[in-house]
Amino acid sequence: MTNTINDIFVKPQTCYKFLDKDVSDQVLHELYDLTKWGATSFNCSPMRLKFLKSKSSKQILSNLASEDNVSKIINAPVCTIIGMDIEFWRELPKNYLREDAKKYFENDIDKSQLTALRNSSIQGGYFLKAANALGLATGPMSGFSNDKVDEKFFSGTSIKSNFLCNLGYPDKDGYFERASRYEFKEIAEIL
Repeated sequence: MTNTINDIFVKPQTCYKFLDKDVSDQVLHELYDLTKWGATSFNCSPMRLKFLKSKSSKQILSNLASEDNVSKIINAPVCTIIGMDIEFWRELPKNYLREDAKKYFENDIDKSQLTALRNSSIQGGYFLKAANALGLATGPMSGFSNDKVDEKFFSGTSIKSNFLCNLGYPDKDGYFERASRYEFKEIAEIL
């Protein structure tokens, strides 16, 4: 295993404490530019991002989060709202060139929402690994009111929140003891 693979896939853990060091706007642009190339079904690319860097924006978000997430949001250099456009299908003629795939989703809200959730979550995984490739630590989180976040940050749009992710440069004490992972034989089989 190369050092690069190890640094992106093996070493990273959920980070709970970051250095008081700015994550530049340029790095956030690079992060998205890496993330956008990951595969999604129909190239639907429903993920939408809000990078909260200002104290005021993080304070608003922290008021919509569970108590144990408040300080995590406030103290991270960046807290990202990973959202999903449930009307991603409006852009399919631009994003998917093989056929008019819009017809599969535009009249089926359940299918559209499920596809948006699934694919924005896939993109969220790419986002985490792209962040690690750029030397950033990540702290993905649930523990917030989706409805309130949607109302405050995505009002009047077809975008809904999926999950939150803190970003920054890790403090040496930013991690808990690493828990075990399943072995292949415990959760997988080759048929």
